[in-house]
Amino acid sequence: MFTVNGTMKAIVKHHRGAGAQLKEVAIPEIRDDEVLIRVKATSICGTDVHIYNWDEWSESRVNPPYVFGHEFSGEIVEIGEKVYNFQKGDFVSAETHLVCGHCPQCLTGKFHICENTKIIGVDTQGCFAEYVALPADNLWKNPEDMPTDIASIQEPMGNAVHTVLNGDVAGKSVAVIGCGPIGLMAVGVAKAAGASKVLAFDLNPYRLELAEKMGATSTIHSGEIDPVREAMKVTDGHGVDVVCEMSGHPVAMDQGFKMITNGGRVSILSLPTKRVSLDVTNDIVFKGVEVQGITGRKMYETWQQVSRLLQSGQVDVAPLITHHLSLEEFEKGFELMNQGQCGKVVLHP
Repeated sequence: MFTVNGTMKAIVKHHRGAGAQLKEVAIPEIRDDEVLIRVKATSICGTDVHIYNWDEWSESRVNPPYVFGHEFSGEIVEIGEKVYNFQKGDFVSAETHLVCGHCPQCLTGKFHICENTKIIGVDTQGCFAEYVALPADNLWKNPEDMPTDIASIQEPMGNAVHTVLNGDVAGKSVAVIGCGPIGLMAVGVAKAAGASKVLAFDLNPYRLELAEKMGATSTIHSGEIDPVREAMKVTDGHGVDVVCEMSGHPVAMDQGFKMITNGGRVSILSLPTKRVSLDVTNDIVFKGVEVQGITGRKMYETWQQVSRLLQSGQVDVAPLITHHLSLEEFEKGFELMNQGQCGKVVLHP
């Protein structure tokens, strides 16, 4: 066992209720197969907002008190005895799914759907802190010149890449329903991958403006314009080829299935909190639609795609990072997320 002596500042989900607290906690010890990372930047995810607000999902999943947060970049400061592929000083981010390696899915290379998955900052101690301890197998080495804030949002960008590129999009029309940070990344990825048209749907004018900056060819306020009618208009009445569902709203999801063309693909990353009513007969079966559930990132194919898209400049995520705050200002960050008046909020310990 290794340890850096002392304590650190961390955002702790301190009780089974709304909110969180900034506390002084012990710097984590590391096992032989782990490293200790000094966190340089950590970004707030929608999952973190669920935990902060304490909704039904978080109440059934997480067990306070613990440090939450799972998106970050940082520098390795200590290395376990069995770690050989990383060194002190390496600049890293992390794949947040901790997988078992021995279930049927893992044994066939489908690690992203491991039946025993644990998620950093959800099921284990997270990275809203000055230090985080993680298995070396989960680390991704970043280019030294990559900005720390950009490096911290590669994990959610991986979700967008997995959703968009889990099928062909070149020359096709793509609808992104829900322009939260991952939806906005999906817009940029679809454009970079050669989509002929990228339609962005949301109820938030602020985020629709960001979608335009990310390359959307059409931005549609779903509360002011009929989304299905507009999608049909833009596609000459045929419907869109690919729908990326990022909203989780039952009405929006139903609209996505109504705007998809015959033989199209619907990839669903969102997590509806209520049951969704769909016209399976007319909008899925008779259309011959391919429906995909998307979880996490393909390990580590998606990470390679993310890294190359960023390094090549084909996708610029800088416009999405709208706020930089200190760890002490975390409550402001969560307030911005709840109000939808931000892109990505990055905290700097």
